[in-house]
Amino acid sequence: MVVIRGATTIAEDSKEEIKLAVKELLEQIVSCNQLRKDEIVSIVFSSTSDIHSFYPAKAAREAGFEGCSLFSAMEPDIEGGLKLCIRVMVFVEKNILPRHIYLRDAKTLRKDITSIFNVAIDGPAGSGKSTVAKRLAEEYGILYLDTGAMYRACALKALEAGVPVDDERAVFDIVRDIKLDIVYDNGAQKTILDGADVSERIREPKISMAASVVSKHPSVRMYMAEKQREIAHKMSCVLDGRDIGTFVLPGADFKFYLTATPEVRARRRYDELVAKGRIVDFDDLKTELVRRDEQDMNRAVAPLKLAEDATLVDTSNMTVEEVVSFLKSKIQERI
Repeated sequence: MVVIRGATTIAEDSKEEIKLAVKELLEQIVSCNQLRKDEIVSIVFSSTSDIHSFYPAKAAREAGFEGCSLFSAMEPDIEGGLKLCIRVMVFVEKNILPRHIYLRDAKTLRKDITSIFNVAIDGPAGSGKSTVAKRLAEEYGILYLDTGAMYRACALKALEAGVPVDDERAVFDIVRDIKLDIVYDNGAQKTILDGADVSERIREPKISMAASVVSKHPSVRMYMAEKQREIAHKMSCVLDGRDIGTFVLPGADFKFYLTATPEVRARRRYDELVAKGRIVDFDDLKTELVRRDEQDMNRAVAPLKLAEDATLVDTSNMTVEEVVSFLKSKIQERI
């Protein structure tokens, strides 16, 4: 069961205003979440005590949402609270990342999702940035853009084409025509390359090293960074990588740099691969991770480094939940 939240306001307490506002709110929730009405289990409304003319639940029924349970309740008075406000919770039987909708003056209730904002998370391999970025995006109901997966897909494409990954011109010729999508399917992120799901293949160690080489090429980085900026300028999203806050989105609203000791980072990556049935040697993995760090930190274009205005977070002794909670607290301080 997934809950989609929303709210709107009315200009005056009248039946027509309530009907119009409820219809607009529910239709946007359905449209933005790509729902069918038969996927809605129930709709629960609450309205401020200054709304008396018509029940929002009745307005929903008249708007065509009669196939599910409908409830209305009145909220207690809150001093300084938003006036003439209708809130809603839509319960659906669909495994989706919910997009919450706040309209009219109710936008002030959730500035974090009614205004476009970007979160940049940088750090070395195994610092937990991808896991944290995904969770953070889920918490805010915004896009998680896996920039690392984009470079890994480029590396895989080059290797499959028999192109040496250290040949910048040859790699760029491949990248210019790449058909690449980062999509969500049943709540899981997938990397689609030329119509095929390569989510697992791009996590292989040899692809990781190749991606690090490919990402050093100035032409490739410029091309991919522009694609990432285009997406970030259109919608709120969380991006993780090695140069998001310094190169891709230097103007990001929120910047974080996650790190951890090499031992901890290698152990995380080792456990992840073993859980997937891979046979790996811990010492070899650690050596490879350190080598990749050095390679990324010393590349000529957009090296891995801490942005001056980024918050440094050592995750060595923190759980994923603790890191996400810390990042959220920093974001909420400014929203």
